[in-house]
Amino acid sequence: MLLKNLRPVSKTHKGDEITDIRIVDGIIKEIGADLKPSKDEEVKDFGGAYVSPGWMDMHVHLREPGFEHKETIKTGTDAAAFGGFTAVACMPNTKPATHTRDVVEYIIKKAEDTPVHVHPIGCVTKDRAGKSIAEMADMKDGGAVAFSDDGDPVYNSQVMRVALEYSSMLGMPIINHEEDLELSRPGHMNEGKVSTRLGLDGTPGIAEETMIARDILLAEYTGGHIHVAHISTAKGVDLVRQAKKQGINVTTEVCTHHFDLTDEEIDRQKFNTNFKMHPPLRTQEDVDAMIEGLVDGTIDVICTDHAPHAIEEKEVEFIYAPNGILGLETAWAITNMRLLQTKKLDLQQLVEKLCYNPRGILNLPELKIEEGAEANLTFFNTDEEWTFDLKNVRSKSKNSPYLDTKLTGRALGIFNKGQLHLNELK
Repeated sequence: MLLKNLRPVSKTHKGDEITDIRIVDGIIKEIGADLKPSKDEEVKDFGGAYVSPGWMDMHVHLREPGFEHKETIKTGTDAAAFGGFTAVACMPNTKPATHTRDVVEYIIKKAEDTPVHVHPIGCVTKDRAGKSIAEMADMKDGGAVAFSDDGDPVYNSQVMRVALEYSSMLGMPIINHEEDLELSRPGHMNEGKVSTRLGLDGTPGIAEETMIARDILLAEYTGGHIHVAHISTAKGVDLVRQAKKQGINVTTEVCTHHFDLTDEEIDRQKFNTNFKMHPPLRTQEDVDAMIEGLVDGTIDVICTDHAPHAIEEKEVEFIYAPNGILGLETAWAITNMRLLQTKKLDLQQLVEKLCYNPRGILNLPELKIEEGAEANLTFFNTDEEWTFDLKNVRSKSKNSPYLDTKLTGRALGIFNKGQLHLNELK
């Protein structure tokens, strides 16, 4: 296959030169200007679009096994491919929980025929109950790339200490859902002026920040690697920033909605449950802090926390709706509009947070655009205007706050597992 007229973006490419890429048996065979197709070679002209090493979302919920009415591995990876992701790491709040090697291997097996690599994250504790450590080493041998009880924090500090000590021997991170449950419940949105005005119980930022502070101290004490999931508060970002300056092994991620939307949307959208997630949408000050953290390197990764819910689960009163929204299909457009077009970050910096950093944190091989390398690629543009409506949702669920929103920038497709997968708008 010959891919024509692409602008590579990587650690060594700035996206300012147009080139062609020849792929043979899934390997980049040749890179150069104006390459001539050989006999019977398939040719695809991208007309000057960008190409980067394949993106990875290290925080998604594929729901299988156990909650296939929300999402399946097949529909979730279809959504990922549409969003430009060649790999995802899926959270373990399945049924049964991903707390044993057989469940890890089941997920990997189910994903073999999808266009996206799926990397399971195993539980920290058995059944995500927070009491006893799960079979970490066995899950690693089965293919798990990290450990988390996501959806719930590892609440017991002694359990978290042991988990960090054990996972550090395995060279793997603990990804914690940072929440002090006694401070946060029964909150339905961010605690602040908007929640007071609307009369809703709120979740204060300090519920996230106190748990981040605890985990940073435990990481310092044990030498383990703590990865702060879906950070959302300004003080939380500053805690991570200071910890990194002290040399503590802490990394973090931010979801696209947390550097785009604020809690004012709950009022503006008249309690639309597609704006209910956890951590909740915060204030403009917090949104600005997320962007500042991305710019100065405090925040390592852009992710989505893609969390599908069936229509009937979301079409209830706001306080009864489950937390979570879709994110895979719209991630690049939001990133492009909020970070690239505003000149907060350039293309190389965005690819670092969408490709290199998540793979580095999870100890996965670095991807390259060079001759002899595996062809694992994402194709995208930055100027195409399009509308994310129901017919363009690839997920099995529809719970996105961006439905019927005009967006700018689109993932055009991926090349992965030896095949080109192009995205067509419907």
